[in-house]
Amino acid sequence: MRKYLFAGVFFAGCASLAVELSASRLLGNYFGSSNLVWAAIIGLVLIYLSIGYVLGGRWADRSPQFKTFFSILLWASLFIGLIPLASRPILRTASQAFDQLMIAEMIGAFVSVLILFSIPVTLLGTASPFAVRLALEDKESSGKTAGRIYALSTLGSFIGTFLPVLVLIPAIGTYKTFIVLSLMLMAPAWAGLAKAEGIRFAARYLWMPVILIIASLFGLSGFDKIADNIVFEGESAYNYIQV
Repeated sequence: MRKYLFAGVFFAGCASLAVELSASRLLGNYFGSSNLVWAAIIGLVLIYLSIGYVLGGRWADRSPQFKTFFSILLWASLFIGLIPLASRPILRTASQAFDQLMIAEMIGAFVSVLILFSIPVTLLGTASPFAVRLALEDKESSGKTAGRIYALSTLGSFIGTFLPVLVLIPAIGTYKTFIVLSLMLMAPAWAGLAKAEGIRFAARYLWMPVILIIASLFGLSGFDKIADNIVFEGESAYNYIQV
């Protein structure tokens, strides 16, 4: 089970930074990429992760089971995938508010979207302390075990820093990037749960990717922004493009 545990930690770390970088692009398409936008994203993500660290430690002490660990990752992956579906109508409203200089509506939309990240990022923050609790075999190796787990998490974060920026967003766009990140975390989490509790138990969670894929097909169609006479919309490695 240790390799499944370490895989879960790695992909949770990857998802945490990938979601943060994708959030900057998601909001940047509507609110720009100023230092204020970046500070709000980084600050709130750090707060969410800090809450996750605390909750993860307590959660692990109450229920030190692999089933609980992988279930948390599954729910985190689902909420990651729901971010673009929930944020799209809000950001479209923000786009119209920007055109009409409706400052209050713009601020409300900005805050609302940032709140959407609270649940998945907090759940991702629980991964490392929870994994430390599960991986500990004796006190003599506690430091080595904790170091290995946080190293894996950081390595995953390193990959997650460049994956959306250099690969996913230029190739498939910001919204679909969240769907891919969700499925990328969901796969090892489901595999770990199937290993720990059996395929029959893990099958209870197969509705998650099905619902996510179906919802994305209908919820992410059409143009991102509402404007007259749009002939092209896309994203490059540098910015949002609309003609």
